[in-house]
Amino acid sequence: MKIKFLTVILLACMIVSCNDGKKTKTVTATEAKESVTSPVFENKGQQLVYDMVQKVGDYKSLRAKKDVVYTYTYQTPDGKTDVTTEKYLFKGELSYGAYERHERTLPNLEGLIEQGFDGSTYWLKHNGVALNDEKYLKRVAFNRPTNFYWFTMMQKLLDPGINYEYLKEEAIEGIRYDVVKITFNSKDDKPTDTYQLYINKKTGLVDQFLFTVADFGVLETPNLMKLQYEEVDGMLLPTKRLYKKSTWNADVSDAPWVKVTWSDIKFNNGLTKEDFK
Repeated sequence: MKIKFLTVILLACMIVSCNDGKKTKTVTATEAKESVTSPVFENKGQQLVYDMVQKVGDYKSLRAKKDVVYTYTYQTPDGKTDVTTEKYLFKGELSYGAYERHERTLPNLEGLIEQGFDGSTYWLKHNGVALNDEKYLKRVAFNRPTNFYWFTMMQKLLDPGINYEYLKEEAIEGIRYDVVKITFNSKDDKPTDTYQLYINKKTGLVDQFLFTVADFGVLETPNLMKLQYEEVDGMLLPTKRLYKKSTWNADVSDAPWVKVTWSDIKFNNGLTKEDFK
């Protein structure tokens, strides 16, 4: 009992004494714990993004699931569709995609297309045969990290090198949003993407966001992405997506939407690096 009592006393109060004889400062255990674990935010925008990530599940929670396998379906307004089995290993951000249907991606190639990133090299196979065409591999080098990023985007919005700016509060179709602008630091002054998040004030989730595609020179005219979430193994994932061209005021035309869905999502499948070669 004496040991337990002393433990409680030690946890309840930490005495910090200065060797120069100054007054002793008493700090409670709760205050000490908060000083270690509570993040310091640059501004309101960063805090809103942080709070959102805690709701959907942070990157630590995602990495604890080791890997994921799911079906990715992408359909353009003209009906052209890609259907792929996506596999990611979160450690090292390894990525694999098997295109059972590819009416958008390399439609001139008939049969199974496999793309991969093994941690150092992007590769492409057609019906089991490796292809080394530079133009094709550039497409792989875009698709693999892009698909991985979209899946982990919410968690990655807390990565280093990101700038947050709170823009305004805005009501859209009766729903009130906090609008946060996201930009990314560039080491070589290369243009980077810009995101504008619409965080639902009631749910704390991103219902929609504007984004540019710097890799394709789309910097002035953004796309608007609308999201619907699904809970999978404790994570809230935006599994249904619609997007099309927009303005920076989130105004869209009557043009049809591009449709993206993730289905049959399974974590912790026991994947290894060998599965990505």
